[in-house]
Amino acid sequence: MAPQRRALPRGPESAGTGPGPATGTGTGRGGRRHSSARKGRSRQDPRGWRAKAAILLLLCTAAVGGLVLWSRLLAQDGISGDGILQDGVTEVLAHRSDSLRDKFVEIPCSEDYDSHRRFEGCTPRRCGRGVSDAIITREEAERIRRIAERGLSLGGSDGGASILDLHSGALSLGKHFVNLYRYFGDKIHDIFTEEDFALYRDVRQRIQQRIAEVFGISSSSMYLTKPTFFSRMNSTEAKTTHDEYWHPHVDKVTYGSFDYTSLLYLSDYTQDFGGGRFVFLDADSNKTVEPRAGRVSFFTSGSENLHRVEKVHWGTRFAITISFTCNPEHGIGDPVLG
Repeated sequence: MAPQRRALPRGPESAGTGPGPATGTGTGRGGRRHSSARKGRSRQDPRGWRAKAAILLLLCTAAVGGLVLWSRLLAQDGISGDGILQDGVTEVLAHRSDSLRDKFVEIPCSEDYDSHRRFEGCTPRRCGRGVSDAIITREEAERIRRIAERGLSLGGSDGGASILDLHSGALSLGKHFVNLYRYFGDKIHDIFTEEDFALYRDVRQRIQQRIAEVFGISSSSMYLTKPTFFSRMNSTEAKTTHDEYWHPHVDKVTYGSFDYTSLLYLSDYTQDFGGGRFVFLDADSNKTVEPRAGRVSFFTSGSENLHRVEKVHWGTRFAITISFTCNPEHGIGDPVLG
């Protein structure tokens, strides 16, 4: 669930510029009233002009001051003037140009796990986030991306975010989802091969093994859980709430079953797309991961890793979310090409 945002402070009210010029001049007999009025205005103009100028200056100053104050209040709330959550002070945890063998940052665990059944030897007691470019090769990532592209070519969201879940068969189609195995039937064999599914399983197993090693748990105590899916994101305007992928959230709160989350990136930040960075939202500063084909980002799924994805500004971003649970009741099997 996305955290609640505070309401935006109201902006300054529109200020008037004081009374406008008189609309009636009056002509009178022989122009005397007109002349008299002109003389009266002539006598009052110096003081009146100065008074109006002072009022205008005061109103302008107040308006500018109000706008500055409003902007500061919004900035303190982490919100821009158009209501979009900003990155604030940002540190890059992993640059796209980096080639990281293993990078891990340990952070204190949240209390989220206490409200769920605990599983000895698996439920997180050591929490944190890691990034590795040494689990999956770029060539493997390119092969996996082609699987995603072929599957998503069967459908795709009308908005900016499309998903393909090979486990459940869920596929974005317009503003809805269909089960591609039922919807397309035997045509699926023209799209996917047994080799595709074997590669998918192998990649999942390697990611699971690395997570287990880093967090000091047994790989056999972890179970693949749902949702585990391909994602394709672009700059198309959202059409439904399912397209709004950029909201901050906590996986353990959103899904319940998640204990460890991983993402395998299948395209490159700044080369294939702009925006779309993964952002950990910390109290001191935000930490970003810049996607790179073959890069695996993984982390414990509780509130210690509140996160969001930036909106994609151009191009197309591909990734796989692969999630794990410690509860065997929430486990799912690997996809099988029937």
